Amino acid sequence: MKNRNMNLASRIASPTPKWFRIVRNIGLSLSAIGGALVAAPVALPATLVTLGGYLLLGGTIIGAVSQTAISSEEYGEKSEKNSEASSEETVQ
Repeated sequence: MKNRNMNLASRIASPTPKWFRIVRNIGLSLSAIGGALVAAPVALPATLVTLGGYLLLGGTIIGAVSQTAISSEEYGEKSEKNSEASSEETVQ
């Protein structure tokens, strides 16, 4: 059994599952849009600047949380599909 105590640096450096890579990229896109709205050189209505701030905050949080996700196989646990497949291989 693997050691389950992982620090933040090792979680971030671990491979990210495909679904969370997609979510991370969406979060980065939202952050980019929000940053563009907040830092726009033209005068925008206050509602757009406020919306940009919320997009920037939400996208940053989504990206950070998604980056720290690791697969259960990396964490030392096998998923049910993998354990069923390995038990069928041992029977044959």
